[in-house]
Amino acid sequence: MLTMNETIYALSSGGLPAGVAVIRISGNLALRIAEALAGVLPQPRQAALRTIRTRNDLVIDRGLVLVFPGLASFTGEDCVEIHVHGGKAVVNALLKELSTFENCRLAEHGEFSRRALENGKMDLVEVEGLADLIGAETEMQRRLALEHAAGGLSDIYNGWADRLTRARALIEAELDFADEDDVPGSVSDMVWADMKRLRLEISDHLAGADLGEIIRDGLKVVIAGAPNAGKSSLMNALAKREVAIVTDIAGTTRDVLHVDLNIEGYAVKLYDTAGLRETDEVVEREGIRRALRTVADADLVLSLAEIGSEAQRSFPGFPGKVLTIGTKADIHAGEEANGYDLLISSTTGSGLAELHELLRQDLQARSGMLSLALPSRLRHRTLLAESLNAVEAALALEDRGLDIRAEYLRQAATSLGRITGRVDVEDLLDVIFSEFCIGK
Repeated sequence: MLTMNETIYALSSGGLPAGVAVIRISGNLALRIAEALAGVLPQPRQAALRTIRTRNDLVIDRGLVLVFPGLASFTGEDCVEIHVHGGKAVVNALLKELSTFENCRLAEHGEFSRRALENGKMDLVEVEGLADLIGAETEMQRRLALEHAAGGLSDIYNGWADRLTRARALIEAELDFADEDDVPGSVSDMVWADMKRLRLEISDHLAGADLGEIIRDGLKVVIAGAPNAGKSSLMNALAKREVAIVTDIAGTTRDVLHVDLNIEGYAVKLYDTAGLRETDEVVEREGIRRALRTVADADLVLSLAEIGSEAQRSFPGFPGKVLTIGTKADIHAGEEANGYDLLISSTTGSGLAELHELLRQDLQARSGMLSLALPSRLRHRTLLAESLNAVEAALALEDRGLDIRAEYLRQAATSLGRITGRVDVEDLLDVIFSEFCIGK
């Protein structure tokens, strides 16, 4: 069981060997331990060159020491960073020496961030944003994560929670002090007008959840169509490497293949699927079943057909957008694009730039908003929906007592509080912090 009484340490920089390695120490004994290793410590937030020694006076290395005292540090407790040369032997020697101090141990996954949360330096949305920022691979993922880590999303939720708290307080005042001159009976009318505005704000915010999840997890684009329609060839052409096996034999692709792309800063997850047709072959039928399941979960489907054949325009369980693409344009030179949104040749590259542009336009159309203060996790979406349902229930029960309607507002505030961690979320913490690396 983790305890805040112990001082923790870890390598907080990248893999070894490296030019520089950063060892972070945090806890009540951090300053005393650092002093034992490096002698007189520099002024807070001022880097100073020091010789790092064991307590037996053996030199480990020479490096920079930075001190972040008390509540002004990342974790909210005394924190020290020691920057040494990034050799494995140097780092291992320093970590080994740190392990000899009493009440000092190696940090668990995400424990520095967890201490920041428990000391009020960050809330849960900011912590999740930090985890996403560390894992961001595209520009839009970076921008979304930074918005969350910087508190943009938390400010919205805290503002809504404060309005709900104020509404409940006014209702309680009307219930308890209705005979007082300074508590007019029309107070609740003002409350419900604001709650109607809040309902619209939460509803509009929830409408951006799909985009938030697409930015964070990637736009799911599935290539579908009949056997030998050129699906695997298109996959390889877009990935610019051989991901899928391509042959003239129908039914070559039996399973779902996946590759990650970066289009204009957006993550795109591209899936190649088995050819869709009637068959009695057991393995191929399983591949088709998986293909249809993948299509149903897609954000966008590229429906391929060789030019001259009809491209499938709808798929069972998929209500979204389908782009019809005629393939093998190098073989069918001069053919018109009748019945297709686009003609391509994976062999010559004809039409691939236009397809790339169509994907870019689709992403921009989905992100037709400037703010990236968007919910990006299923946890956010679920709790926002709970809060919205509670507000709607409070507004709908006009013939019920104010105390019952106020209880629904309390439930709405509780759901918002669980997003930011202001309300009990202990059961979530182990899952969330397991996403972090050791030194963060």
